Amino acid sequence: MGRSRYKIYEPKNPHFLTCTILNWLPIFTRKESVQIIIDSLKHLQKEENLKLYAYVILENHLHLIAQSDDIGKSMRHFKSFTAKALLQLLQKENAQTLLEQFRFYKKAHKTDRTYQIWQEGYQPKLILTDAMMIAKINYIHHNPVKRGFVDEGKHWRYSSARDYEGIDGLIEVERFW
Repeated sequence: MGRSRYKIYEPKNPHFLTCTILNWLPIFTRKESVQIIIDSLKHLQKEENLKLYAYVILENHLHLIAQSDDIGKSMRHFKSFTAKALLQLLQKENAQTLLEQFRFYKKAHKTDRTYQIWQEGYQPKLILTDAMMIAKINYIHHNPVKRGFVDEGKHWRYSSARDYEGIDGLIEVERFW
């Protein structure tokens, strides 16, 4: 269990979630690392009844609006699996600089591992109203625009903005809640 001060009190309801790479290191700059995230989310959709309403994957963090039968459990599975898979990818690609940084920035209390990929926690925010859902979806889809990567959210390949524009995206999303 992480040391996050954020708690989930309604584990079956939609939450806005943020997962950040340790020390904001840019690991999602290659399609192979992003594919690990996509595959993991698809697996959770199939195996843990994860409903994904919106997402964006940027170079060092991602945002989701999701719900499942137990969102806390699903997020623990997501972060655990993706951390292992990302480490395997970095080792396979001999990405020594990133590996050394993940070793250096690892929290001292994480004595059961050599590396740490994700920052602790995922900052769950319960979606309470339709207005809040719409605001968070817009925030997610505008993130790559705000950062200057694209002019329109639908142009960011690793986002559900495409789905909301009627264009098939990379991961199936629920557009109705």
